Amino acid sequence: MRPLTPAKLALWLMPGMTSVQTPPLPLPLQQSPEFAAACRALGLTVRQAGGGAVRCQVIARRARLVGRLDYVGRGPVGPDADAEAEVLHRLAGLGGAPLIVNAGTVPAGTLRDSGFWPVMTAATVALLPLNRPAAMRAGLHQKWRNRLHRAEATRLTVLRRLLAREDWLLSAEAAQARARRYRTPPAALALAYANANRGAAQVVEVLSPIGAPLAGVLVLRHGTAATWQTGHVTEAGKRACAMNLALWEAMVWLAEQGCHVLDLGTVNTQDTPGLAHFKLGTGAQAQRLGGSWLHWRGLAPLARRLPLALAA
Repeated sequence: MRPLTPAKLALWLMPGMTSVQTPPLPLPLQQSPEFAAACRALGLTVRQAGGGAVRCQVIARRARLVGRLDYVGRGPVGPDADAEAEVLHRLAGLGGAPLIVNAGTVPAGTLRDSGFWPVMTAATVALLPLNRPAAMRAGLHQKWRNRLHRAEATRLTVLRRLLAREDWLLSAEAAQARARRYRTPPAALALAYANANRGAAQVVEVLSPIGAPLAGVLVLRHGTAATWQTGHVTEAGKRACAMNLALWEAMVWLAEQGCHVLDLGTVNTQDTPGLAHFKLGTGAQAQRLGGSWLHWRGLAPLARRLPLALAA
């Protein structure tokens, strides 16, 4: 995703932000009560700006230069794009703090006409339907299934546990992100989520025969859905196909707990083709997002005159 303007004010709140799912699918993570509880634990203000059949969770935080900044992730969520657009139009009309929206089904033209300026191009996410193990295994791509078989045939240990405060998974992924210069979800958010939602932050890890971590995934449960928050695999784990085993065990366990969908986050075949193919190899469905948009009172008149070709 390449920025179209310098407005990167709320990016730390948007790691892996995904697109809107309309009912009957479960609420996305960023519109869930569990996410709201985690944000409040971090000292952020959360309010509901929807109404009726539309849910619109707005998170406020302090940002340098602008003061308060409002953010709507994967929302609003409503029965149709018109109902969602009405909520965004009402929010835009309130003025006040700058508002960043990670839009879903609301058309680009509607957002532009409401004074929203595009700040980030649309991305694509991978949504994996969860089912019985036999059905999910049948949906795996052949290479993915072969790697899973290879990992299952070795003497690897799979553990499922709660997220720990000093978790190797968080520190290892943070170190790799610094080395490779990419953005990763903040550890503070994951820990706050775990503390605010008992049992909802689960780590599935794969250990070598001598007990060394090879791979791990952190999944956050919310309602009847779950979201992949972060994952890490060592070089030895790659050779052992340990990440295939870790994710598979997470899929099976989540389905047993009554989850219907696992959100695997963004897929970028241009910059990270290996990770994209890994996620889609599970049988996940690619879904395009609506992009990220900024509403700022001083910018709104200019945004309304932006050619639609540049807004889409």
